[in-house]
Amino acid sequence: MKDIELQTVSKIDADLLKNFCCDVLLKLGITKESADIVSDHLVWADLMGISSHGVTRLGIYVKRIQTGLTNAKPNIHIVRESPSMAVLDGDNGLGQVVGVKAVELAIEKANKVGVGVVAVRHTTHFGCAGYYALKAIEKDMIGVVMSNAPSTMAPWGARVPYLGTNPIAFGIPTREFPPILLDMATSIVARGKIILAAKEGKTIPEGWAVDPEGEFTTDPESALKGAVLPFGGPKGSGIALMIDILSGILSGAEFGSHIGSLYDDFSKPQNVGNFIMVFNIENFCPVNEFKERVELMRQEIKSLPKAKGVDEILLPGELEFRRYVENKRSGIQLGPEVIKELKEVGKLLSVNFPLEGEN
Repeated sequence: MKDIELQTVSKIDADLLKNFCCDVLLKLGITKESADIVSDHLVWADLMGISSHGVTRLGIYVKRIQTGLTNAKPNIHIVRESPSMAVLDGDNGLGQVVGVKAVELAIEKANKVGVGVVAVRHTTHFGCAGYYALKAIEKDMIGVVMSNAPSTMAPWGARVPYLGTNPIAFGIPTREFPPILLDMATSIVARGKIILAAKEGKTIPEGWAVDPEGEFTTDPESALKGAVLPFGGPKGSGIALMIDILSGILSGAEFGSHIGSLYDDFSKPQNVGNFIMVFNIENFCPVNEFKERVELMRQEIKSLPKAKGVDEILLPGELEFRRYVENKRSGIQLGPEVIKELKEVGKLLSVNFPLEGEN
């Protein structure tokens, strides 16, 4: 495929991008199944418009695999188990691979006894929590997924980091597309957006983060040296703390400032923790009845009088799924710096980056 100047590239076909990521990971000794999972996850994030967790993360995954801090072929195994729960050891494998195994195990248990709860230890950055909740939705189940993360967020009242941005997602199946999918960090903004702004040389809005002295900053580089802030002040801080207790302490993973940094700490594995719950709707009420009632709620909410300046009332995930459909049709837009980084990764591992010039 003809190579062209980065500045003229606007969109890239999702399947081509997925195949590129997969080929890169295969060069590192990742199994085809695992490479497919990680590639699908990264491209899904970009399709949904969550570019901070998309293919921009491929480079750091490659670096950590090459340094041996992420296990290319982990022995993912159950440490403790009962009919409704399990503790899964990810053996420092790629977070997406471990996360998919964990949610599949939770679904299996929920299918048998109504509820499946899986706590995960010894894993790594797992990307978008909503991706795993969607796996439960596909089985007509409710998924609740959370993870702790490296210490980048200042707890309420502090000016230095201790908690992670600790994401949480809820996935609700619906009668009509799209499903309801709430996927959020407990910080005002996902730190990945600040990392992406730094890569692209952009400023960030005031209020997202503070610098090392605890002062508000619009400079992403200063923000990365300082701390992001919890949403809703003490409320976001408190939810992040609860997520860390379930994902880190209860699972046996690290917690708080003990978690290894994805980008800055190459002295040890991350030992991130996840906590996944899946509820089999049929054990509570008929699935069709549930979906009908959810649909009624959706229509009632969307038909409410709109606030001034609001064109449409949107439910969680609605905007992202619209982006998914459009980006799947027209291609994924990547910034020049992200494309440059991907090309460098590809060159390092002798994998050609597929450039498509459109628009």
